[in-house]
Amino acid sequence: MSNTSSVLEFKSSTFFTPILILFSNEIAAIEQTLQKKISLAPDFFKNSPLIIDVRELNKSALDFNVAEIVDMLRKIGLFPIGLRGGNDQQNKQAQKLSIPIDAGRDLENNHAVHEKKPSKESDDQSAGPVSVKLEGEQEKHEENDASKIADESKKQESPAAPVRAMIITQPVRSGQRIYAHGDLVVMSQVSAGAELMAEGNIHVYNTLRGRALAGVRGNKSARIFCLDLQAELVSIAGDYKTSEHMTKQLQKKPMQIYLQDHALIIKEIV
Repeated sequence: MSNTSSVLEFKSSTFFTPILILFSNEIAAIEQTLQKKISLAPDFFKNSPLIIDVRELNKSALDFNVAEIVDMLRKIGLFPIGLRGGNDQQNKQAQKLSIPIDAGRDLENNHAVHEKKPSKESDDQSAGPVSVKLEGEQEKHEENDASKIADESKKQESPAAPVRAMIITQPVRSGQRIYAHGDLVVMSQVSAGAELMAEGNIHVYNTLRGRALAGVRGNKSARIFCLDLQAELVSIAGDYKTSEHMTKQLQKKPMQIYLQDHALIIKEIV
């Protein structure tokens, strides 16, 4: 008989998942816009999980069918793994499709919505066709309530320790994915198909050919630095550009990428 204690174990972990924020209930328009975005970065979106955020649809009282959205997403190669901001009926539809409900965040988000007064800007945004926003989804499962209380008490007693930078000295090869809770420093080259993600800044002291996503938890002041920019995709706090937006004039020079007035700036370091 096998030893059951060695069959499996649970561990806390951290995941990064794109969030699809819908502003329109027109399935054809959503699919067309998504296909266009996927064509700009096919490797990034290939078989990607995502969370469907329908809060804007419900705020605008736009009817939609969860099953139709899920079918469309699966048809174009995306894998919805959660629904955020749905009402009771929509949540039941999602559950029938084995799509988990992001209930904890719904409470937080609904509370924020009630506190925020409607503005003309938000009304204008609801008229847009569809938006894909990348956000870091942190899933940390504590073992029990007692450990949560102990952690909170510890935080109140002493200031949080600074997060140390993660330093990678080996080449990052295609298919490898690295996540850093602070800054990420890579001393060697990053191959096409590799992915770097950091809650802080990303530094690559060599050629960056893969994907680099800094400030994945919403840190808009995060930056990406590299000596040779040949990336497939760069992103700061969810705003991104693909290789289609980067000319060869940017290559073989020390570059930095940062956000300014909601625009992603790629600039040579002088």
